[in-house]
Amino acid sequence: MKQTALVTGGAKGIGAEICRKLATAGWNVFVNYYTSKPEAEALAAEIGGTPIQADVRDFGQVNEMFSATGPIDLLVNNAGIAYYGLFPELSLQKWRELFAVNVDGVFHCTQCALPHMLREKRGNIINIASVWGMVGASCEAAYATTKAAVIGLTKSLAKELGPSGIRVNCVAPGAIDTDMVQALSEEDLAAVQGETPLGSVGQPRDVAHLVEFLASHRARYITGQVISPNGGLVI
Repeated sequence: MKQTALVTGGAKGIGAEICRKLATAGWNVFVNYYTSKPEAEALAAEIGGTPIQADVRDFGQVNEMFSATGPIDLLVNNAGIAYYGLFPELSLQKWRELFAVNVDGVFHCTQCALPHMLREKRGNIINIASVWGMVGASCEAAYATTKAAVIGLTKSLAKELGPSGIRVNCVAPGAIDTDMVQALSEEDLAAVQGETPLGSVGQPRDVAHLVEFLASHRARYITGQVISPNGGLVI
């Protein structure tokens, strides 16, 4: 019987590539989206998955989403937003918006996924953070702080849930060719590439391959880890 995965923010970018890779590996995939309905429906049709709408900031919507999916074996907390700007110009509203999506969203989805996993004494949670959550980032203080929180939650849950047979890991990508990176100026992009030993930005599939590995039995003895596909940008 196929195992079931839910990927939040799965309609585009890294999330979409994760959905494709999991489907190819034999998973039944739910493609979560908030506003990207056409992209989610097209992707679901492509991979034989199911699109499902929910704003991860809203626990009520998340709870309804999990009621609709039924029990899941794998949760990939991928939904996230970014903000670039000087810290003195960062509003409290923007700060809270980033935490609502990037941290509260992970909390909401994990809370809803766990009851079944705990009953079954098995399960897998993979959180998508960022290399900036590991080392900090100038002009991205709020984003880096939310991703550092996700890393801390990952490690804590791995210790708490390991005895119940549930693995929790974190993937912390570097610069990946998505909308976030494409928004950079040519000068800033060239600077990132110049600081990266492998000399280029990564592709969404580089993250998806790692997620699929961590989701598989091949990674059965890996939990509580933060793995960063970043081309050597941070070593």
